Amino acid sequence: MSNQAKILREKQHMTQAELAEKSGLSLRTIQRIEAGSIPKGFTLKAIAQALQTDPEKVVLPTEEKKENNRAKLINLSALCGLIIPFGGVIFPLILTYKTQDVVTKEIGKDIISIQILLAAVLSLFMIVSPFIQHFSGVRFPLFLIPLILLLGIKLFIIIRNGISLNQNNNLHIKLKTNFL
Repeated sequence: MSNQAKILREKQHMTQAELAEKSGLSLRTIQRIEAGSIPKGFTLKAIAQALQTDPEKVVLPTEEKKENNRAKLINLSALCGLIIPFGGVIFPLILTYKTQDVVTKEIGKDIISIQILLAAVLSLFMIVSPFIQHFSGVRFPLFLIPLILLLGIKLFIIIRNGISLNQNNNLHIKLKTNFL
């Protein structure tokens, strides 16, 4: 973690001990925060007050964006499902389970759940459409209609969720139940 508290402290030419004394926190707490622990509540306010800055500036927003970037990558990896059968499930699944952040992992599970549902519906249509075509006597390959329709829906969902991840760090389209 790029530690904003340490950067702000050093800009003011303070030692860790001086910051601890000025904030009323223990030296060990200051050391933990500069080692990567994220301050919250009273600790965050005390450090911000001692450094004469806003609490939001003590905790770097880039950490949230970094994790959000992982969620965006998981969402984009679902595009593999447009080319590789079940790639929209497999690749996001691998990226999700290699993710350490709990929030990003939940977003990944929501993305995978949508992809599982779409892959199941597409598979069902691909199995049923030759029978419908045979019994209806239609010469046009009916499997193309659900294939193109579901690939379009999949692309729309990925793009819409990508936009939503950029704007508010959450998915716009997700299922109420999670398959994972």
